[in-house]
Amino acid sequence: MTGFEARQRWLDWLAQERRASPHTLAAYGADLTDFLGFLARHLGAEPDLAALGALRPADLRAFLAERATRDGVGNATRARQLAAVRGFLRFLARHHGIEPLALAGLRGPRVVPPAPRPLTPEQAREVASAVGAVEHTPLQASRDTALFTLLYGCGLRISEALSLDVRDAPRAGTGLRVRGKGNKERIVPVLPAVAEAVAAYLALRGNLLPEAPLFTGARGGRLDAAVAQKALRDYRRLAGLPENATPHALRHSFATHLLGAGGDLRSIQELLGHASLSTTQRYTAVDAVRLLETWQKAHPRAD
Repeated sequence: MTGFEARQRWLDWLAQERRASPHTLAAYGADLTDFLGFLARHLGAEPDLAALGALRPADLRAFLAERATRDGVGNATRARQLAAVRGFLRFLARHHGIEPLALAGLRGPRVVPPAPRPLTPEQAREVASAVGAVEHTPLQASRDTALFTLLYGCGLRISEALSLDVRDAPRAGTGLRVRGKGNKERIVPVLPAVAEAVAAYLALRGNLLPEAPLFTGARGGRLDAAVAQKALRDYRRLAGLPENATPHALRHSFATHLLGAGGDLRSIQELLGHASLSTTQRYTAVDAVRLLETWQKAHPRAD
């Protein structure tokens, strides 16, 4: 089996067994193409299964070193590429019997994730209530108001919101069932403002089948994320909001504002659907920065 045949088997397994997103599959596929291309140059021939099983940590370090010399390939990119290679070699070990000796003791580039950039509560509320002002029809305006109210009010990823059907429409007093990364489900409480915005939008759409998309585009199909992102981009320019006013910033704002109001990290982790508490802990850094800014503005000896 050639390395590229093994690559395709791993990608097929990720899609079918792990339900990886198309974005993840595209990124990991490109990463492995880079890796196998490097090995062909490094080893003098296209690697097969035996060659992949004979790799050593020095071979992977050489790959990462070569990537470090490329423009635009920083620590975060190299760490993701190493994660792809690790997953690939472990898959081959489980399913094809190779020994992943190359992974022994190997550490990847250290990546410090940037702190989330939330909006202020006032900015987030403005986006949720007024973003429909850029649309030309009442239906599209109501749709965007409902969508961005949902993102801020429930802390959803935009992909999670756009995957909802009419039967999933949030209702006050009940939990919204959300299917997130890794096909994991979570239940998110629904605020009255969210339920009202979605209900107003659905009322304009009229009688709908339960399996119809909750948010639709101009042609009636499921709304594309790029269209929603453009709507918010157009509104933030119209309203003079900062460049970090994006759909995902509303999710950051949801978490940061909950934390600032006294929410505990474990509860926020559950609401966001984070697999690891360390991911949620990034929001404590945001809160600490804001506390320092407040102190510097208000304390009489801050100068």
